[in-house]
Amino acid sequence: MEDKILVCVDCGKEFVFTVGEQEFYKEKGFENEPKRCPACRKARKERRQQQNRG
Repeated sequence: MEDKILVCVDCGKEFVFTVGEQEFYKEKGFENEPKRCPACRKARKERRQQQNRG
């Protein structure tokens, strides 16, 4: 395995999907690669938490 360069579907920037992250995803049983960069994932998570609070 080696690091992969992916493109974020939200901001369009390239980000690295490291070997360590790939192993983590495989260990958790995730079959798909991430679609968002870490910054966009964090922002999306925060928005979802705010929506759940009401």
